[in-house]
Amino acid sequence: MKNEFWTLDNDSLFEPRAAPLAGPSAAAGFPSPADDYVEKQLDLNEYLIHNPAATFFVRVSGDSMTGAGIHHGDILVVDRSLEAAAGMVVVAAVEGEMVVKRLRRLEGKLALTPDNDAYPPIEIGEETECAVWGVVTHAIHAV
Repeated sequence: MKNEFWTLDNDSLFEPRAAPLAGPSAAAGFPSPADDYVEKQLDLNEYLIHNPAATFFVRVSGDSMTGAGIHHGDILVVDRSLEAAAGMVVVAAVEGEMVVKRLRRLEGKLALTPDNDAYPPIEIGEETECAVWGVVTHAIHAV
């Protein structure tokens, strides 16, 4: 399946586009009538993107990261300015194929691991062609 990437090179994306942010929170249980008001405006660009020049979006293909709350068809916000560290979810190119996985150390070696037991980890050996493209900061999906 072909990966889809979007970059943020269009300055118009960063013009303020705020929408009302209702209440301090939304109860997943019984709603409180006291929370029925608009608190302030929320700009999703400001909330999701901290470094526009280093941020891109990518659409997820597959179900290997469902344990991390990342599902097929989700759009990931990826920040290339963040330093990838063990435990972070990253987008990487492995042997020419784009993947989203969790960066880990397994038995002293780097690996890209899925958050779904149905898939094996990808061990990164000295001869493995691998480049981390960025750290996933948010996953956007429909409910």
